[in-house]
Amino acid sequence: LHNLLVVDEATNVVVVGMAGCGKTTFMQRVVAHLHERTVPAYVINLDPAVTHMPFGANIDIRDTVNYKEVMKQYQLGPNGAIMTSLNLFSTRFDQVISLVESRAKEVKYVLVDTPGQIEVFNWSASGTIITEALASTGPTVLVYVVDTPRSSNVTTFMSNMLYACSILYKSRLPMVVAFNKIDVASHQQHLLWMTDFDSFQQAVDGDCTYMADLTRSMSLSLDEFYKTLRSVGVSAVTGEGMDDLLAAIDSAREEYNTGYKAALDRRVAKKEEAALAAREEQLA
Repeated sequence: LHNLLVVDEATNVVVVGMAGCGKTTFMQRVVAHLHERTVPAYVINLDPAVTHMPFGANIDIRDTVNYKEVMKQYQLGPNGAIMTSLNLFSTRFDQVISLVESRAKEVKYVLVDTPGQIEVFNWSASGTIITEALASTGPTVLVYVVDTPRSSNVTTFMSNMLYACSILYKSRLPMVVAFNKIDVASHQQHLLWMTDFDSFQQAVDGDCTYMADLTRSMSLSLDEFYKTLRSVGVSAVTGEGMDDLLAAIDSAREEYNTGYKAALDRRVAKKEEAALAAREEQLA
């Protein structure tokens, strides 16, 4: 079984995914799974528009930002208000980091639920602030949740993978792809598409739409991307695959220590060297 001993430093797990993929239910299942095994976790909700949250959150963006007031005050639609709410919240994210750091040695996981507006992590400043702030405090892993039944179509599958690729290369953090809802549809075909290029090409050949040409050309580019991903199948309803998910997160944690943290240390050292050189030049 998966090793559930408490470690010296918590692993930050940022859950992202398209609207409707089941992130909130997925979070509920992960929280319940850890609770059953008496594994301490710290939960953060970053979705300002959620009306019902089926799990308790230690930090909730709704306690700080009133989503409906943001809509009125800035005359925004629902999506714009969610983006603006996150931008406003990110200005106080240092306070969140202080709270997370104070509990880092008491919990094994810091779980972060995010809104379905996935563009937050594609191009918004708030997404970058949040992921970089968490990654600077300790091991951080992205979990990209995929709606398995909807992704049975090759075009939808490719759209999901492009989003995942974009977030991965923007954040440079290790990622785990969680194929959710496997109680409804199996994820084995998706895993085959990611490992067998010919199998995916055959599926694309059966699609006669205009998008199929773009999907076919993009699959060549993403072939290398798939090799760096950890993929697991999970069911937020039945709890199937939860131990595999936690094992994949712990494996990605090791990648953070050897990859992202090493690069971060080099950037910090380089910045300190530049600052020291500038001071010496001023004193000369």
